[in-house]
Order: sequence, then C-alpha cells, then structure tokens
Amino acid sequence: MQYVTILGSTGTIGQQTLDVMSQHADRYAVFALTAHRNVEAMLQQCVRYQPQYAVMQDAEAAQALRQRLLAEGCKVEVLAGVQGLIEVSAHASVHAVMAAIVGAAGLLPALAAAKAGKKILLANKETLVMAGQLFMDAVKQGQATLLPIDSEHNAIFQAMPRQAYADLAEVGVNQIILTASGGPFRSYSKAQLAQVTPALALQHPNWVMGAKITVDSSTLMNKGLEVIEAHWLFNARPEQIEVVVHPQSVIHSMVSYVDGSILAQLGNPDMRTPIAYGLGYPERIASGVKPLSLVEIAKLEFEAPDTDRFPCLQLAYDALEAGGTAPAVLNAANEVAVAAFLRDEIHYLDIPRLLDQTLQTLPVEAVTSIAQLLEIDAKARACVQQAMRNLSDADYKALAL
Repeated sequence: MQYVTILGSTGTIGQQTLDVMSQHADRYAVFALTAHRNVEAMLQQCVRYQPQYAVMQDAEAAQALRQRLLAEGCKVEVLAGVQGLIEVSAHASVHAVMAAIVGAAGLLPALAAAKAGKKILLANKETLVMAGQLFMDAVKQGQATLLPIDSEHNAIFQAMPRQAYADLAEVGVNQIILTASGGPFRSYSKAQLAQVTPALALQHPNWVMGAKITVDSSTLMNKGLEVIEAHWLFNARPEQIEVVVHPQSVIHSMVSYVDGSILAQLGNPDMRTPIAYGLGYPERIASGVKPLSLVEIAKLEFEAPDTDRFPCLQLAYDALEAGGTAPAVLNAANEVAVAAFLRDEIHYLDIPRLLDQTLQTLPVEAVTSIAQLLEIDAKARACVQQAMRNLSDADYKALAL
C-alpha cells in the first residue's frame, strides 16, 4: 500500500488523482488532503477518503473544517498554513506527493517533499519556473523521484531515454517539441482579442482545467511556463525547445532525434493518463481514460505559434534566456495579472503588457536562496499592482491595432 499526499486536492488535478486512486484502492491510500479555503469540498473529500490529515492554507477555513468534521464524527486531524503543507509533504509515512497547488504557494511543500526523498508527481509549473536550479538540486540531494504530470512533460518523459538528463546530445536527442492547443482564440485577430472577456477565456476547446491555467492556455503563457519547466526537467537549452500548435491535443509532445526520428506520446486529452503514469511508475496502471481512436480523430494539424498576437510565449523565452530571477518575476507578474483579468479589472491584452513592463522594471539577479525568490516574488507582485494603476485605455487600444 502506497500512501499519497495530494496538495491541492479540491482542484481539477487533485480530484482526478483521487479518481485514479479510487480505481486502485488495493494499491493506494490517501494520507493527506490539502486545499486553500474550500471547506465544503474538503469536508466531502475527508468523509469519503478518510485521510489522516487535512490541511487548509487559510487558518479560518481550517478552524471551520475542524468544527464540521467534529459534527460529522470524522476523525481527521486538521492542520493550517504553509507549515501544515510542509509537514504532510515530508511526513515519514508518505510514499508519494501529488504537487498540484496552483501558483507560487506550491513551492515550499514541493521543496520539502524533494528534500525528504519522496516520489513527487509534479503538476505545479511554478515550482520549476521560480526555483528550477534550487528545486532540481533538492531532488538530487534528497534522492527523490521526480515525475512530471503536465501532459506535455509527461509525454516527453515517456519518449526520452532515461539517461538523457546529463547531456541530450550524448543520447542523440536533437530537440524537444512541446505541443500547444492554441487555446480558444487561436484564429482571433488583435482586434478580436481586445474584446475577450473572462467568460470567453475560460472556455477551453479541449481540456478541463482550473481558471488560472485555462487563461494561461489562451494567452500561450501556459506554454511559455512549460518551456522554462522543460529546460530544468530535461537539461535542455532554450534553442532545443520548440513549441508547435496542435489544435487536436492528441499528440501531447515529442522528442526529435539526430537520426531524423521523432518519438511522440498520443492519447485523448485527459489528465488522468499522466496521473496514472506517475502513480504507477515504473509500471503502468489503468486510468479510466477512453482509448484513443485514430480513425475517429481522422487528421492531425500543426502550425507555428504567433508570438505577435500571443507575446506571452516570447516573454517566457526571453525570461529563460535572461536567467536568474527573471522567470520568478514573470511568474509572479502573470499570477497577479491573470487574477486581475478574471476579476474584470484589466483588459485581456493588458496581461502581456503588464508582464513585459514588470520584466523591464525589475533587474535580474542571480538566484541564491528560496528566501530571495520569495522576496523577488513579492516585489514583482507589487510592481504589477502599481503598473495596473497606471494603465491607459489609449495605450490599450493601440495594442489592438
């Protein structure tokens, strides 16, 4: 029996992880569940899955959950805050940690799991975007097993030689090819993008995801973050990472070899496939996903991304080339900008504009510690907040031309 901590259990990835685990109740049991402040959803999960611990990042939500669990007669110990997340990630009884907390909040518990030598199912992009070298060093030093759960990186992991990570060229790898759906606005003009609302941005054509990552997918920032993530996961230089728009989301990513071969991983767009791969690794287990029918798919299309209409992708490449704290600044700025857009406080095209402005404002520093990265994260967020107060509608209209 393997005991699993799910960081972000009430989110989409967390729920799908519970679904896959439920299909293999003889192999996997829930050790801990965590959420931000969704008491009702956490209560239902605790009653159903009976974890040893439940963690709420919000202290008031933790107290409310304690009272509700007591009323239900459910004997689950409730912890609160970042320290609670760290405790259930590094606990001696835990075999695997699903790191699915969205945003910078997932960094410290994922780092704790790495240092404790756990099997880490990494679905949190921001951990590697913010602290790539520090996190990979912790994985190595803690002798943890790191398995990417993003469908693209999971596909690359499956198509890559296990010994590749020291030097791609030594094992004949020419290039990593990340596929992108292109999002719901792939064919939109700049004038049409200027009219995009939060409701439109949340309608992804292929994937069911949380609000933040769905917006990121529409701006291609999600792909930009994945480029940075791929750099750290696979020791790939920026020029070795190509992005190709593939609207069907059937090929999840590819690895190109020097002999002209390209190995690809295909499947229906369902996150339970990479989740099951991560849980079962190095074996394969059933995921509950419908098998892919190539006849039903009929055709696969590919095109180059348009970084003029979707500049977030290029901003991510620029941040990766700049190195140091630049990716952390980009990530923090994006989190603030996307949240403001979802609250209808800024326009859609303001997102890349704010990211560019923040990257140009804050100087790049060499990364020295997690404390420094958290400080940079706070500075970047404050910078975006200030920039939002200075936004001009006239400038925005010019962006749409």
